[in-house]
Amino acid sequence: MSEKGQTRVETDAQGRKKVINACDEPCSIEKGMRVIGGKWTGSIIFHLKDGPVRFNDLTRMLGGASKKIIDQRLKELESRGMVLRTVISDRPVAVTYELTEFGRSALKVLDDLRIWSERYNVQ
Repeated sequence: MSEKGQTRVETDAQGRKKVINACDEPCSIEKGMRVIGGKWTGSIIFHLKDGPVRFNDLTRMLGGASKKIIDQRLKELESRGMVLRTVISDRPVAVTYELTEFGRSALKVLDDLRIWSERYNVQ
């Protein structure tokens, strides 16, 4: 939806269509999807909801995701301020990940998406 007002299509007297208040940049929904819509990103956020999780435990929770993709998504979430990475041991290296307040703010959206997906058997 445009910041200037509601986007709509109007037809002139000659039957030509014109878009009024078209979006000139990504709308708020698209911006949000860019943050939480990446493959495995929502699942990672969901699995961090109960507190810090070690990397290897997270990879077990996300059985279908490779360690490489989980690492990439965690780095993206950390750079966006949604996840906090904490080194808990140097030898052997042990790292935990947990949601920041900003990261926790996405949980309601993700839970609503989960409910919608289950209700309509989204494939």
